[in-house]
Amino acid sequence: MAGRNQTAVTEFLLQGLPIESEQKNLFYALFLVMYVTTVLGNLLIIFLIRLDSQLHTPMYLFLSNLSFSDLCFSSVTMPKLLHNMQSQVPSIPYAGCLTQMYFFLFFGDLESFLLVAMAYDRYVAICFPLHYTTIMSPKLCLSLVALSWGLIRLHAMLHTLLMARLCFCADNVIPHFFCDMSALLKLSCSDTQVNELVIFIMGGLIVVIPFLLIITSYARIVSSILKVPSARGIRKAFSTCSSHLAVVSLFYGTVIVLYLCPSADNSTVKDMVMAMMYTVVTPMLNPFIYSLRNRDMKGALGRVFCRKKTPFSV
Repeated sequence: MAGRNQTAVTEFLLQGLPIESEQKNLFYALFLVMYVTTVLGNLLIIFLIRLDSQLHTPMYLFLSNLSFSDLCFSSVTMPKLLHNMQSQVPSIPYAGCLTQMYFFLFFGDLESFLLVAMAYDRYVAICFPLHYTTIMSPKLCLSLVALSWGLIRLHAMLHTLLMARLCFCADNVIPHFFCDMSALLKLSCSDTQVNELVIFIMGGLIVVIPFLLIITSYARIVSSILKVPSARGIRKAFSTCSSHLAVVSLFYGTVIVLYLCPSADNSTVKDMVMAMMYTVVTPMLNPFIYSLRNRDMKGALGRVFCRKKTPFSV
């Protein structure tokens, strides 16, 4: 209770992106187009999977959840960024900052867990094709999704509660475009050792272990592919994994560079650029990666639109 009474800061100022004033309108238009593209692209995938019965498979169950996660993940930061770019005082309330941090962790972690589930799905499909429907049963798939949602809720809440106990006395300028957890810890005038220890331990569980599981799955997939005698079989197996590998590379590549390979000068500009990659660019590109390189999605798009046009042609 004492710590709560010492919290003098009622709002934070988001420093935002290092953009020259004459270029602000240009970047505002660019980010607005990127955000709208993200929303429309991911909504399209969700609706296609829901409307087309041929996409009611484990892989597309995970993909629809991933699209929902991408949509929400981008929405946690982008609307506030766009608003602040047009505002004279780019502020965010104390409670709003903690809320943003909670949902940022929530949907970021959800994406990590879903990528693991999708990697396991591809592993079973390629290494055990005859037993795929038995192993990837609807009960298992729903359990994996439910487990992902449950674990990330606990993880995000843990960090948020630990952050809420800290005091922020004077400096309230966050050198970022959203309420980044590491940036908030640097502003606190309390002892942050517990927070840092939990970040280190939970970071290994939430980021490193899922990444290693994905690498292990694809190592086994590659080993299985190399045993396929025909070039056609190799191409077919690779085509089923290439989209997922592209998404994994985009997401984990930027996260690893940002958090596991920090720059020597601790550049906030680099941090913001890398954060833009996995909060804005990756959610925007995922629908294109899955739709443009996926025959099932193209076929579903044609079937859904043809079905809509049929009544008018009769």
